[in-house]
Amino acid sequence: MMSGVAGGIRFRCFHPLHYLRRRQLCGLSAAANNNNKQKVIVISGPTGAGKSRLALELAKRLNGEIVSADSVQVYRGLDIGSAKPSLSDRKEVKHHLIDILDPSEDYSVGQFYEEARHATQKILESGRVPIVTGGTGLYLRWYIYGKPDVPKSSPEIVAEVQAEISDLERDGDWDAAVQLVVQAGDPSARSLPANDWYRIRRKLEIIKSSGSPPSAFHVPYDSFREQPNSPNLDDYCSSSSSSSSSSLNNESQKSRFLGDLDYDFSCFFLSSPRMDLYRSIDFRCEDMISGSDGILSEAKWLLDIGLQPNSNSATRAIGYRNAMEYLLHCKEQGGSSTRDFYAFLSGFQKASRNFAKRQLTWFRNEPIYNWINASRPMEDVLRFIYDSYQDQTGTIEVPKALEMKKDLSDRREISQMKGYRTNNRQFVGREKCADILEWIRETQGQLNLSVN
Repeated sequence: MMSGVAGGIRFRCFHPLHYLRRRQLCGLSAAANNNNKQKVIVISGPTGAGKSRLALELAKRLNGEIVSADSVQVYRGLDIGSAKPSLSDRKEVKHHLIDILDPSEDYSVGQFYEEARHATQKILESGRVPIVTGGTGLYLRWYIYGKPDVPKSSPEIVAEVQAEISDLERDGDWDAAVQLVVQAGDPSARSLPANDWYRIRRKLEIIKSSGSPPSAFHVPYDSFREQPNSPNLDDYCSSSSSSSSSSLNNESQKSRFLGDLDYDFSCFFLSSPRMDLYRSIDFRCEDMISGSDGILSEAKWLLDIGLQPNSNSATRAIGYRNAMEYLLHCKEQGGSSTRDFYAFLSGFQKASRNFAKRQLTWFRNEPIYNWINASRPMEDVLRFIYDSYQDQTGTIEVPKALEMKKDLSDRREISQMKGYRTNNRQFVGREKCADILEWIRETQGQLNLSVN
């Protein structure tokens, strides 16, 4: 029997007895009673859960192609920090929306929607199976439910906005840019992440084009949530104590709720017990830093081409922003102390764990996803998703053995999480980071040995 670990998922040969006991959960394919719709598989999950490897293996079995729903993998040169599939993986299975932009370019959810939908149709036309995978929640929400009907700005409007914003952007006067958009009629500009110049420009473009802020326009996802017959999240995502008749009624409601979608979406959210997930993320961050061609090298390249941390989509990404800020600090200090390095590593790990926590919160409120435990054998998970794709009833039943709880409900687990502490696998002590410090000395200046 083959076993092992990859990206949070264990490999083990499939045994049919694992599926004798099945439990119907709140998941359902989007076209439960409409077998004429073309099928699309969506696989998401928090960072470090193993969704990319799962999608790759599934594509091999289903003659599929992968559409990346990752806001960082679109950028050329950002390979390690985005956990981009290797060139050999991309040669084995065709991937879309990877390496399509330079890091200096911004990328929006609207662009993703258009390009991902186009890729999906091309895959279906070729007789293959689209497998959309990634952890960017808003990308996937628009992809499944549709994009808001916001007017496209004319070249004249774009030029006008650029003229108003460009000087503020050059001077780094973010507060003035926010105030400009607030005065134009969109108070929500105050909640934008600092230096998100693309979105601040887009808000002003929409106001100038339509006379209304973006919030005034219809969001398709909200329509699904507001349908009179749409099920209550608490009802159909309740515990196993619900009666079977209630469960079936909720499934019927959900079928009507999702029946207006244009594809038959089968959506899966891959996660692990929180302690295992956090540990995996911490180790992953260490792996990304290791070696001479890791995320620090990629961050140095971003600085070398003139980008600054937190200045656009690519440099706001977790890991890259941390690494760029660390390297700038090293340059100012003439090198790095051991303490500074471990502060950077700890900050990178904490930011990544917090990001995973936000992903879990986001997808917990997305009713279309079936939650699967990533710590279960990959072969079992693959067989389940494969069988679900082949099923014609439209109902997805997650086996109890693969079930993943959405919330921290076990007191012991809650207690463990409160006391969670990072336990590094590679970087422990000064000697373990000596190569990294030497690389920094060579690339960022003389090593500062005064602080230990």
